[in-house]
Amino acid sequence: MSHGAARTVRAGRRTVEIQRPGKVLFPGRDGAPEYTKGDLADYYRAVAPYLLPHVRGRPLMLERYPDGLDGERFLQKNVPGHYPEWITRAEVAKEGGTVTHVVCDDTATLLYLADQACITLHRRLARTDRAGGPGHPDRLVFDLDPPGEDFAAVREAAGWLRELLTELGLPAAPMTTGSRGLHLVVPLTGGHDAGEVLRFAHDVAALAAARHPDRLTTAARKKDRADRLYLDVQRNAYAQTAVAPYTVRARPGAPVAVPLAWKQVDDPALDARRWSLADAVEQARTEPWAGLPRRGRSLGPARRRLDHMRS
Repeated sequence: MSHGAARTVRAGRRTVEIQRPGKVLFPGRDGAPEYTKGDLADYYRAVAPYLLPHVRGRPLMLERYPDGLDGERFLQKNVPGHYPEWITRAEVAKEGGTVTHVVCDDTATLLYLADQACITLHRRLARTDRAGGPGHPDRLVFDLDPPGEDFAAVREAAGWLRELLTELGLPAAPMTTGSRGLHLVVPLTGGHDAGEVLRFAHDVAALAAARHPDRLTTAARKKDRADRLYLDVQRNAYAQTAVAPYTVRARPGAPVAVPLAWKQVDDPALDARRWSLADAVEQARTEPWAGLPRRGRSLGPARRRLDHMRS
């Protein structure tokens, strides 16, 4: 079956060929619109100025669907040998050896990944080009995972967690996941290793759950959560990833993980799939995280405050 002639797209100093741009990646059914590989490439080209600052220097895990959502899913960490030499790579330690990840530093790489039917970019929370390297994250993420599709519970939990983080002297930025919940992202200096960051995130989540025991939980097993929202901090562990801001999710309708201003979290009409490939660029242009401090925070003062609050 033909999916149209290949398209050549100029991106900076490079040209990238989008093969079979008419191939359907997101089938249109049950009220969801249809989107093709060409649509995905067009979106990533348009959103690149807003997306790239969040992934530069970060090893990626690629979520690929060569035959669309109805086909097989591939989670790819190692860079295949056929990828162009101009794509940045990062060799990172893992248990028993190393793994070489793609690093998306420019629009051409983003377009090449779209041509590979990479729908979702999962980023490491540390940069390879900063002091400390991939073992020292400069982002901390709280993943607010609701019971079922209860987004009101997500909005409520986001407010509580923001209050607690403010008490600890830490700014937090909200982002829809494009799936069911929200991420709260805290910028760090990168001066603490992944183990320290994970322990801190766990202790913050535990305190939040202790304050609201009927509504929040840190129980990893679903059977232990009842109807409470799960505060997931495991994405902060070494070698774990989190969905990148402005990445498309592999769900009907092509929803997008979108950064928010806090006033948007207060909107009762908000849900995790509010924005899609069709309109996420408009949200990006509002620069919802413009008020976030440019410099990350050290966890030292926050840890001392937290330990005092827990004592």
